[in-house]
Amino acid sequence: MSRPRIVIVGAGFAGYRTAQTLSRLARGRADITLLNPTDYFLYLPLLPQVAAGILEPRRVTVSLSGTLPHVKLVLGESDRIDLDARQVHYTGPEGEAGTLDYNRLVLAAGSVNKLLPIPGVAEHAHGFRGLPEALYLRDHVTRQVELATASDDPKRCAARCTFVVVGAGYTGTEVAAHGQLFTDAQVDRHPMRTGMRPRWLLLDIADRVLPELDERLSRTADTVLRERGVDVRMGTSVKEATHDGVLLTDGEFVDTHTLVWCVGVRPDPLAESLGLPLERGRLLVDPHLRVPGRPEVFACGDAAAVPDLEKPGSYTPMTAQHAWRQGKVCAHNIAASFGDGRRRAYRHKDMGFVVDLGGVKAAANPLGVNLSGVAAGAVTRGYHLAAMPGNRVRVAADWFLDAVLPRQAVQLGLVRSWSVPLDTASPELARVPAGGRPAVTPPPGQPAPGPDVAPGPVRRTDRPTEGDS
Repeated sequence: MSRPRIVIVGAGFAGYRTAQTLSRLARGRADITLLNPTDYFLYLPLLPQVAAGILEPRRVTVSLSGTLPHVKLVLGESDRIDLDARQVHYTGPEGEAGTLDYNRLVLAAGSVNKLLPIPGVAEHAHGFRGLPEALYLRDHVTRQVELATASDDPKRCAARCTFVVVGAGYTGTEVAAHGQLFTDAQVDRHPMRTGMRPRWLLLDIADRVLPELDERLSRTADTVLRERGVDVRMGTSVKEATHDGVLLTDGEFVDTHTLVWCVGVRPDPLAESLGLPLERGRLLVDPHLRVPGRPEVFACGDAAAVPDLEKPGSYTPMTAQHAWRQGKVCAHNIAASFGDGRRRAYRHKDMGFVVDLGGVKAAANPLGVNLSGVAAGAVTRGYHLAAMPGNRVRVAADWFLDAVLPRQAVQLGLVRSWSVPLDTASPELARVPAGGRPAVTPPPGQPAPGPDVAPGPVRRTDRPTEGDS
């Protein structure tokens, strides 16, 4: 009898945990294949610290082949899944087509930037879901400060020193908090930048920062942001984006060259392509993470609408905590489907949340205990070190160095604006086309890649449809 073939699509929090747990449970009795566009697991919660120059990019990545030695890694992106033939069709990093046969399939494709029908946003904003976007923002912010320093036009200098972040959830709040510290440090220690004042705006249509969290955590974050100098504007968003700035919903036009889009996420469009029942773009599954009518198909993480047994009638939110825990349950249930152990329903207990606000500041409520200031900062960093599946020593070392040495504000220019479009189904990949022509038109003043640019990953050409999750 041949060994069962298990294919996992996606190596985010859910996919990685599924592969890790299955590898331990299978003990060589199954062929486990992990299909992912990159060869690393990305620890997303620390991405704002990469953009702010605290952590080097590789610190927030964990090698898939290095930490999952008994799992076959296939680099590529799923183009189509034939549920009847039990095959996953994919495109590799050099454009080659491939097919994976399976007996069990785990859909853990994750999520992408959520888009809204606002004029100019898709053309002028950048998301914050992948490492290329964080690297681009780090370079871009540094470049704007340097260009502002060289400008003799006060209005143009002010525009370059103005940074607009839309979305006051976890990501947007942390990006604005870390960004203000990053730009202030660049200005304060430079004698030729005396009088320059970087300005960060945080916008959201909600009535408070971090609307999904406890109000006390929200107040803590709001206080820290305002004391730091962040211009927090709740009940306000972007009405239109242009090359010269953004028009706000209150009628004000803000001159800026930076628009960071953190309004939320939507499920990967792969889920919608399957023709299975959906809930706001997410695959409907039962409490055991199985797709009804397809007993060989499991789904978890942001791509799955998992019933919340603690809140009957609702579904678990799209968070890293849920994805990580669901991955473990999914692995056990796949093993149970082959007769190894008993299947489990996914249940969760709220262990609290942490929000890193930069420096020694944070907002946290571990086990329901509300903390702020230095205590919250210590708990937050301790939580991240414990949650990371690797690189803990390197991350801790970078934190120590950041505490005693000034940050390196240097732009490497490795990721250009046109290579990280907002409207993409693959935020984890920088768009680097073959043939020396950009996949999207570069904005005014942005040079196109030269003929010496090496071909890079090829992304499927379908445009993801708008989700409403």
